[in-house]
Amino acid sequence: MAIGSWKAESWVNEGAKEMVAKKRIYIGLLAASLLFEMALVFMLWYVIVNRDIIISQIMLIIVAAALGITFLILGLGILAIVIMIIRSRSMPSLEKLTLWVNEMLFPIALIIGRTLGMDKEKILKSFISVNNYITASKKIRPGEKILMLLPHCLQNSDCPFKITIDINNCKNCGKCRIGQLKEMADKYNAVLKVATGGTLARKWIEEVRPRAVVAVACERDLAAGIQDTGGLPVLGVLNSRPYGPCINTDVCLDQVDQALRTLVQGG
Repeated sequence: MAIGSWKAESWVNEGAKEMVAKKRIYIGLLAASLLFEMALVFMLWYVIVNRDIIISQIMLIIVAAALGITFLILGLGILAIVIMIIRSRSMPSLEKLTLWVNEMLFPIALIIGRTLGMDKEKILKSFISVNNYITASKKIRPGEKILMLLPHCLQNSDCPFKITIDINNCKNCGKCRIGQLKEMADKYNAVLKVATGGTLARKWIEEVRPRAVVAVACERDLAAGIQDTGGLPVLGVLNSRPYGPCINTDVCLDQVDQALRTLVQGG
């Protein structure tokens, strides 16, 4: 077995164990968010019912029924996410439901997690892990256009060449990972773009119109980007920040290669 292949396999095995633990955090917080919303509504209902003012019982029943259906749908969405993870297979008929659950409960999950003393980055990592697992289990037609989206902070800060306009301005000097990532994009026939923030990232997605995206970024930008894509399959790869945020960051090439290979082979 080649050294590079062994390293990739080792990373996948170790990463799988870590992702299992990470996914539990976000799933647990989603469930806690749903219970929190239900408790608030129950308290509101209790206060209204026990007031002296006469309130239409029919209206109360209608509101209670609507909220009950909403909570049931949210609960089914969380269950669908858990089933997808257990089966390692996406459920196309429930994908919109899982997206809605994330949109509705993700902000509350963050608040509950922070209230419980959890680190925000840890919660975001868990969300990204859940997203990656579900995305990797989707069926993506091989040969479809893939966008490889990189943050500008991967470029060496002393480099005089502007690559956010044209990635081909990179001279492959070896002082950062951009040259190697450019070669990787060519290998998998992916479109490579560099973004300075969410606005430019959205612009590249609108222009390229890819079938799927491999995005490299920090926890905050990745989580925000995944939610902004509106259901577009995104595999997120976290960068490392040896010199602090937003300057001379790094990324594991094996992880990027694994993400690209997963999408190119159809999920």
